Amino acid sequence: MRLFVSADLPDDLAEPIADLQDDLAEASGLTLTDPEQAHVTLKFLGDVAGDRLPALEDELAAAVDDADVDPFTARFGGLGVFPSLDYISVVWLGVAAGGDELARLHEAIEDRTTAMGFDPESHDFTPHVTLARMEHAGGKDHVQKVIRERDPTVGEMHVDEVRLTESTLTDAGPRYSAVERFSLE
Repeated sequence: MRLFVSADLPDDLAEPIADLQDDLAEASGLTLTDPEQAHVTLKFLGDVAGDRLPALEDELAAAVDDADVDPFTARFGGLGVFPSLDYISVVWLGVAAGGDELARLHEAIEDRTTAMGFDPESHDFTPHVTLARMEHAGGKDHVQKVIRERDPTVGEMHVDEVRLTESTLTDAGPRYSAVERFSLE
């Protein structure tokens, strides 16, 4: 199973995300993500053997408890890229409010999962929603222009759980399904 831990955006934010992606759509080399599957990745775990699932679920429940984060509101706005505007691989929507809580959840999950032998993150955690991936630099100038000129506000959501999510790769793109949910309450 290909797994990650996420805070999933509600369906009512799919349309404003799709509208924002429309501004990027003409950029050559850019592959847009499915706005109906928008989420903030708290930890990418990769391929996980099924027999590890019970222990992983126990550790994720403990991590959510360790983080001691009460339900909160996250607001999404602003644009950015990884790793830089000169070399774009990912275009993302930022977290304008709720980033501290997401970071605390990430840190607790990171601690528990690396103790289980999962690879540690190789970069600092930046809470974000991936809007697109850049396969080649053909449309880089257009993406740079949108990033520099737009400062969108997309909306907000009530975060009261995180999910262990399975990613199934298909010809039409990845499909996500919740394996387990972990309440913040």
